[in-house]
Amino acid sequence: MALPGNRGRQDPEVPSLVRIFCDADVLIAGAASTTGASHILLQLSELTLLECLASPHVIEEAERNLIAKLPEALSPFRLIVQAAVRVSPSAPVWLARNLTGQAHSKDLPVVAAAISGRADFLATFNTRDFRPRKVPPIILQPKDVLVRIRRSLARILE
Repeated sequence: MALPGNRGRQDPEVPSLVRIFCDADVLIAGAASTTGASHILLQLSELTLLECLASPHVIEEAERNLIAKLPEALSPFRLIVQAAVRVSPSAPVWLARNLTGQAHSKDLPVVAAAISGRADFLATFNTRDFRPRKVPPIILQPKDVLVRIRRSLARILE
């Protein structure tokens, strides 16, 4: 499977970046540890090799969790969000309502924001809270997003 990269873009001749909507747990993991797939995705985004997105709702959730459970990671979190994450607008409430059944009710705004942001992937560790999708955004754990990116690059280099 090729990476979607140009889905919904205006000019197909201008290559666009693969867009990955990051759930709060991915942002937390990426800030709390300098190893692992979450951190790698954020580094690739900072290098502008792909685009990581998050909504204000997701960023606020991550900050709340960090303050409560891992306050020492709050400063690195804010730095990495500023450097590597494009904050996309929250999705309209009607879109989240129309997605009932696609995810756990608390995660509907996340799916809606990923769709509104035209994300190719929604990266989360809680894939069980989401119903699998055959259309973008494809819901995968960060390591599986990296596997897709690696496979696509290998095909390009062949």
